Amino acid sequence: MTNNKIAIQDTYGERFQYCWGCGPKNEEGLHLKSYPSENGETCTCQVKPDEKFTGGVPANLFGGMIAMIFDCHGTASAAWFAHKNKGLDLTEDTIIGRFITAHLEVDFLRPVPMNEIVTVTSHLEEITDRKAIITMEMEAAGQPRAKAKMVAVGVKKEM
Repeated sequence: MTNNKIAIQDTYGERFQYCWGCGPKNEEGLHLKSYPSENGETCTCQVKPDEKFTGGVPANLFGGMIAMIFDCHGTASAAWFAHKNKGLDLTEDTIIGRFITAHLEVDFLRPVPMNEIVTVTSHLEEITDRKAIITMEMEAAGQPRAKAKMVAVGVKKEM
């Protein structure tokens, strides 16, 4: 597969490129990037949170940002897994189908420190024609920090 150098979010259609968390065309956004693994079985996102996103406990990431990272990475992962399920590769010419969150549950395991690279890895649990169930783990400084489970659905053309 020739997909590990292309960010999934960079293959979103024009109208889907303005998400604050992951949209490549949102000038004030975070521009999160998710990449399929070499074998296509997982997707990974890395981010180093800015200190302005600290939570109620100083020097730790705000819980809403943790959920947002899972949200953006999970929907990108769902798009990739659906694309792969159709037997397709991710190329510079790909316009990938967009997914949105139907359900997201987050388990906060321990605080996420600031000034550390945060890595989120996703796995496909189940896929149908329009729905994907994604599980994700977040780690920083070599320790698990949070985990999530998402139900993502494909965007209909009229949305």
